[in-house]
Amino acid sequence: MEVTVKELLEVGAYFGHPSRQFDPRIRPYLYGKRQGIYVIDISKTCEKIYQAAEVLQKFAREENPILFVGTKKQAHDIIKEAGEKTGQPYVNYRWIGGTLTNFQTIQKRIERLEKIEELESSGRINYYTKKEASLIQKEKQELLKKFNGIRHLKRLPGILVVIDVKKEINAVSEAKKVGVPVVGIVDTNGNPELVDYPIPANDDGFKSIQLIVEKLAEAILEARTQKEIVEEKKAAINQEVQKEGDDNVANSGNNQKAS
Repeated sequence: MEVTVKELLEVGAYFGHPSRQFDPRIRPYLYGKRQGIYVIDISKTCEKIYQAAEVLQKFAREENPILFVGTKKQAHDIIKEAGEKTGQPYVNYRWIGGTLTNFQTIQKRIERLEKIEELESSGRINYYTKKEASLIQKEKQELLKKFNGIRHLKRLPGILVVIDVKKEINAVSEAKKVGVPVVGIVDTNGNPELVDYPIPANDDGFKSIQLIVEKLAEAILEARTQKEIVEEKKAAINQEVQKEGDDNVANSGNNQKAS
């Protein structure tokens, strides 16, 4: 994974909010102010992306779930694509209270979704009246919107990747309560101290969000590929050792017969 200042400049990742929308705790990541708009220091954005990528790769190698969270309109499709591309869970509809702090209850709602799907696949839904079947179908669609991205998440995630720390404050707060670290894109109206790995950047622009999320997803995929290569090498070595051992046993047996 490689990211450059030039790429970040091209997507406007340095654009902050007007001075009336400002959190002073973001000041260490600022370049200055132009015509009443705060400008983010893009070199620090680049540095923080690399830092976050390194952390995410560690979790990916350990096969620890990485939960992508972004429910604002600009991030909706980006988050879904990143989750599906990396095989990681995601939330892009809205954050359901208790997703982390009341994990078992959320799991029951996902089980309900799976039961409805089983009703459909088995044909047993046809035993219901049209009105009942319609209500069940409506329930299924609502459950899909809420939980489809996390339906395969069977344990708490190892880390969160959050788009817009201010908007997703409930997700960030729950993560803190259960001890899950957070990578978060923080604009000039947000507090970088709320997350473990802040990435100062424009969290409203589609292209800015897309570039940063794509880079993080790329880092995760790289870690997975590296892990697979290491495992393949280990398997090849073990196979070679086993073969040599078998050959030695066979040769030993032949020598004994000859004597």
